[in-house]
Order: sequence, then C-alpha cells, then structure tokens
Amino acid sequence: MKQNRSLFRRFLKVHFLFIFLPPIMLIFFSAFFEVSDTHKKELSTLNLFYVTVLLFGFILIAFVILSWLFFLKLQKRLVRLQEVMSFSAKNNSFPELIPVQSDRMDEIDQLGSSFNWMIQQLEGSRKRAYEEELLRHRLITNLSHDLRTPLTILRGHITRLNKESLSLEGQDSLTEINHTITRVGDLMDDLLTYTLLTSGKHPFEPVSTDMGRLVRASVAAWYPVFEEHEIQLDADLPADETFYWLADPKWMTRVLDNLFQNIVRHAAEGKYANIVVDVEQEQIIVADSGPGMNNSSYDQGAGIGLSTCHYMLNKMKLKADFTSNENGTRVVIGRA
Repeated sequence: MKQNRSLFRRFLKVHFLFIFLPPIMLIFFSAFFEVSDTHKKELSTLNLFYVTVLLFGFILIAFVILSWLFFLKLQKRLVRLQEVMSFSAKNNSFPELIPVQSDRMDEIDQLGSSFNWMIQQLEGSRKRAYEEELLRHRLITNLSHDLRTPLTILRGHITRLNKESLSLEGQDSLTEINHTITRVGDLMDDLLTYTLLTSGKHPFEPVSTDMGRLVRASVAAWYPVFEEHEIQLDADLPADETFYWLADPKWMTRVLDNLFQNIVRHAAEGKYANIVVDVEQEQIIVADSGPGMNNSSYDQGAGIGLSTCHYMLNKMKLKADFTSNENGTRVVIGRA
C-alpha cells in the first residue's frame, strides 16, 4: 500500500530549506574558512549590517514567493473541487470524476478520491433504484391488466346467478360479491393511475383554471350519487365570485372525484357532506360526518387514492390538510 504524503509537511520542508539553509551555510563557511587579520579589520560594522539585511531580505522574499506559489497551486486544486460540486448541485446530476494523482496522494488528492468513490456509489444506487422502479411499474401494470380477465369472468357468473331463484341470503351474498369485485377493480384503477403518475406517463398540462367553476361542475356530476346514498349535501359555491389556480383541470377533477368517492365509500353512514369554495382564502373545503380516517374502512381502501391526490396536488404546488376524528373528516385544499 502506498504511503500518503502530507501536503502540510511538504510545505514545511520546502520553506525550511529556503529559510534556514542560507544561514546554516554561512555559519558553515565562516567556521571552516579562516579570514586574515587584515581582512577582518577591513570589515566594518556597517558592512556586516548590510550583509545581514541582504540575507534577511533574501529569506523574506524567498518565503513570500514560495508561499504565494504554494497557495496559488492549492487554490487552483480547491477551486476545481468547488466547481465540480457546484455543477452537480445546479444541474441536479452527478459530476464527472475528479482526476487524482496516485503517486502524490496528499490531503486534497485523498479528498478527491473520496469524492469520486461517493459519486460512484451514488450512481450505482441510482441505477439500481431506477431498475427496481421500472420493474415495479411493469409488475403493477401487468398485474392490473391480468386481473381484469378473471374479474370479468366472475362478474359474468354473478349476472347468471342473479337470474336463478336464490334465497334471500344467497342474493345478499351475490350482492356483496359483486360489490367486492367492483371495489377490487377500482383499487386496480387507482394503483395503475398512481403508477402512471409517478413514472411520468400521465400528461400534466397546467393552465390558469377557474376553481369555482370546476368545483361546481364536479359537485353537479356527483350530486345524483350523493342522492342515491341519501347523503345530505351542503354546498357553498359562489357563482359571482371565483379565484384562479395554475393547475391541470383533469388532475384537479380527479382529486375532487377521489375525495367525493371516499365520502360515498367510507362516510355514507354520516349522511352529510359539506363542500365550500372559500374565495377570500382561496381554499376548497370538503367535509363529512363519517367515522373518521382512523376507521378501518379508510385504512383498507383510501390509501392509494389519497396518495394519488397528494402527488397530484404537490405537482400543482398545492396541498391538502386533513383533520379527522370520530365526528368526521375535513379536507382543506390550498396553495402550498
């Protein structure tokens, strides 16, 4: 294993040679070469002073020049490191590896070597994560498509059995089976939608959107469903006032559909839904009187849909604040 060289130690060695070597050499020659008495008398105190000043000036100039050269080279190497790191931060990408001199390996080269190792590890991790994400998306997509065929066959058999004379318990069982099949199909749709969203395959087209109009259209589309489940709808949707968000209308409609669907699926027993467009605060409020999100019904079915909502809202620079207890759930959608 090659021994590392200290940058600071090399700096001290060079400066030691240029600062202490000339005085040592002067003392050495003075000790081994005799000077005649005549010459000694000719050397005046002023001459000795000039020699001392000259020697001291030489040492000082040599020290300054060597220090300047040393730190200039050091600065260039550090600036190179800084430029590489800044490039990766600005471009959100991994930088190129830093060239390292293996025969020198001082502290800066060790830092560059560690930085290169970190970049290689991060690139490997990102590649593995990307491959795993592709595998997961492919698996979910194939699974969603493959399960539709057996579900369709089951629904066909249920339709056939409904034409047969069955007991009341048998009819209730078929109704529950049909409801479960529908629920599984909806979950697969939600899962496929979330997979397409996170993989960037779902088109995102944000435009300035009239939120009051969009919410009124969504409520009108869901009103028959609320009536069918005997849910009292309390809507405060001003027609003469509105506000605008830079959002994808299709994505925003999907978010509202998911929230309304959760009311029907998990909070229908509360028989109440409140939908408000707060123009002053620029908020959309959806509330119900169901058992709350801590109820097992929410835990079993609302997770994928809510994850999809959060992803869409975050992409549109919006957020949803959930407040839930045993008396109901309240969702406030506003700017992030």
